[in-house]
Amino acid sequence: MMYRVTAEDTPLSARKKPLPPRTDRKTAILDAAEAEFSAHGFDAVTLRTIAARAGVDLALPHYHFDSKDNLFVAVFRRRAEDLNAWREAALTQAVSAARPGAPTVEAIVRAYLEPLLKGEHLSEQGWKNYYALVAYVNNTPGWGGRLMAESFDPLIRKFLEALRLAIPGLKDKDLYWGYHCLSGALTLALAQTGRIDALSGGVVQSENLDEACAHMVRFMTAGFEATQSGAPAKAARVKSSAH
Repeated sequence: MMYRVTAEDTPLSARKKPLPPRTDRKTAILDAAEAEFSAHGFDAVTLRTIAARAGVDLALPHYHFDSKDNLFVAVFRRRAEDLNAWREAALTQAVSAARPGAPTVEAIVRAYLEPLLKGEHLSEQGWKNYYALVAYVNNTPGWGGRLMAESFDPLIRKFLEALRLAIPGLKDKDLYWGYHCLSGALTLALAQTGRIDALSGGVVQSENLDEACAHMVRFMTAGFEATQSGAPAKAARVKSSAH
């Protein structure tokens, strides 16, 4: 049976808005869902709320996506394709530039971070919403393990293999815990919660992703490189304390 919605079922705010062009209504739904999910999470959002924000009949989200779960997944995957393309291009360039040798750790970390934290796309509200959504998903057990893995892990494995080339003898635990720290720091940066603004007394701002990127590249590069130099550094500290 076809799902039907009467004018009385549609929120007044939605009825007052002119409908988006027919070819753009699916995009309008995705944009509205992205904004709602990023602000309120999955459970607090309804298809009715999304339809009202998009300015479309409630039947359309059902028609295009069937369920809220499917719409959530579609929203998440939409921009993930762009991020993967940007990152893969940056990694390919870093690897090619280093041939016949291995890329440096810094070049790999830059390829991982800079496509997300630099660029004109950062001024668009849609991308700000999506970044907040990524932060939400990556910290939600119900969604994070599934969507992050499906959307990003195939490319992330290429980054991990590049790090193995850059750091000969890198132990698996150091590699994966190192990546865990890198991914976690990036997620917090994408969230732009404003906490670091208050904590620093305004010295830094969470929305300044370009500055965050510069600091994260140095910090994360040093962290991965420390897996190689940990033993010598320890020996140096012991020698220094003996004096």
